[in-house]
Parts: sequence; C-alpha cells; structure tokens
Amino acid sequence: MKIALIAHDGKKADMVHFLSGFKDELKHVNIDLVATGTTGLHIERAGFKVQRLLSGPLGGDAQIAAMAAEKQLEMVIFFRDPLDKHPHEPDVQMLMRICDVHNIPLATNPAAASLMFQQLTSRF
Repeated sequence: MKIALIAHDGKKADMVHFLSGFKDELKHVNIDLVATGTTGLHIERAGFKVQRLLSGPLGGDAQIAAMAAEKQLEMVIFFRDPLDKHPHEPDVQMLMRICDVHNIPLATNPAAASLMFQQLTSRF
C-alpha cells in the first residue's frame, strides 16, 4: 500500500505532527510513504522512511498525480494552505481532479486525514 504526502510550506509542521500521532500504528501496517521533496525532507527528519520526489513547484505534485492516474496510490494526503497563493496551483487542481477521476481518497486537512488513517490502521 502506498500513500502520498504533500504539504504547503505553512502546513509542513502539521504533516509531521499528524504522522507522529500514528507512528505506532504505522509500524504494524505495510505502508510505503511517498512525498514531495521538501515535505519528504521534514518527514524523514521526524524519523519516517519516505520516498522523496521533486519539490511541489518543480513538478512533485505532477509526479504524484501521475502515480495516482497509474493506480499506484491508495491514498493522498495534501495539507493545503488555503490562505496563501501558490504559483503551482494548476498542478494542485490537476492532482485533485485526478484523485476524483480515479476514485482515490484525498484528505486536505488533518481532520479528514485522521479519519482515513484510523480506518486504514484499524483493519490491521
């Protein structure tokens, strides 16, 4: 099972905090984490194993969208900062559309991500 993780700059700490809350549960399930470059760096520094792709603005969002379109992902967690402008917003919209087209669960905030992770980890 592979889960993609993305966080805008103002949400990277939230992503690390979120994952830290599920650290024990993640040890007991076979999940591969993949993340955009800078988000992945923060996740690595917190002690998680993660495959890092390009930074979001440099194409990481598009790489994750391609993985979603090829059915390589079971879930995408993208902590977006809705109060800030992002130059790669078209990539963000494309990723969200691809998740909808291919019926891939997408959480854009910690509350939704927590519900999805609780369901995921309760099965194991």
